[in-house]
Amino acid sequence: MSGDRPSPLVIERILRDRRGIWQQIVAERDLNALTVRMLASSAIALACYGAVLGAFHSPLMALTSALKLPLLFLVTLAICLPTLYLFNLVFGARLSVRQSLALVMVAITVTSMLAVAFAPISLFFLITAPDYGFFKLLNVAILTLSALVGLRFLTGGMQVLNDHGLLAPEAPQAQAQAVPAAVPAGAVPAAVPAGQVAEPVAVPAGAAPAGSAGTVPNGAAPDAAPQVPTQVPAQWSGQPAGGFPPGMLPPGYPQPHRPWANPPVRRGEPTQRPASMTLLYIWILLFGFVGTQLAWTLRPFFGDPGQDFAFFRSIDGNFYAEILRTIANL
Repeated sequence: MSGDRPSPLVIERILRDRRGIWQQIVAERDLNALTVRMLASSAIALACYGAVLGAFHSPLMALTSALKLPLLFLVTLAICLPTLYLFNLVFGARLSVRQSLALVMVAITVTSMLAVAFAPISLFFLITAPDYGFFKLLNVAILTLSALVGLRFLTGGMQVLNDHGLLAPEAPQAQAQAVPAAVPAGAVPAAVPAGQVAEPVAVPAGAAPAGSAGTVPNGAAPDAAPQVPTQVPAQWSGQPAGGFPPGMLPPGYPQPHRPWANPPVRRGEPTQRPASMTLLYIWILLFGFVGTQLAWTLRPFFGDPGQDFAFFRSIDGNFYAEILRTIANL
């Protein structure tokens, strides 16, 4: 499925055409429309799942949870997105704000759609096993699993951007190297400076340098092959003796072997992970801590049936202590 004919459901396109989504984000093509579609789909899906969570207490709690669950994800995104964008800028990545927002929205869309896919299972246990502690742990596990899958999409998208060079700092342009002019045939090399000794280099028998075809030794037939000198001055062998530079020897002379000029390529060596990928995992942990603490601040989502309805509870304790206490009371 190509990006030119998108699916009516954005989640279907994300799951079926991941490469097209990543390519669209890389090219920054119609990102505003894509982001708005993902935002609307996520809000609707999270509202539906939030209604299932609040249905354990009362219809009024179901309504408030349907409003607060999308708000939870969007406020967490608004708090953490500037950190992700600035992390990339500090370490030289070339991501725009729209690209960063689209990447995170892909993860939130996948998370919300997976959560609403689990809604029938959650509703089944709400009807058949109405235990508050079990119901709360079940839905926390569902949201955690959905978030892990969504963040997996985020890391995959960042890896694609890394393959396109958007996470690595822009390399400075290489300085243009002056290319020496071609040496005409028969040119005489420069003399060896005083104090340097030209080390002779053997030339295979039968090879003739250019420009020597008109030289006929005494006693030899005009059509006979000319005699080849057995030694070549050091400046012709690539030595830094003020003569020909390496690789510019006249035709007919063997090029010197310089193994240091072209080092062998070692295959299988792991490439260095860019700093932006490392910071992405740090940002994911930060996103998780902010989201869970904000969820604790916006509670209740489930609604303890032993307490009256309240839009917010007093801020005391923390999310992780409550989960441990719930597990101990099962």
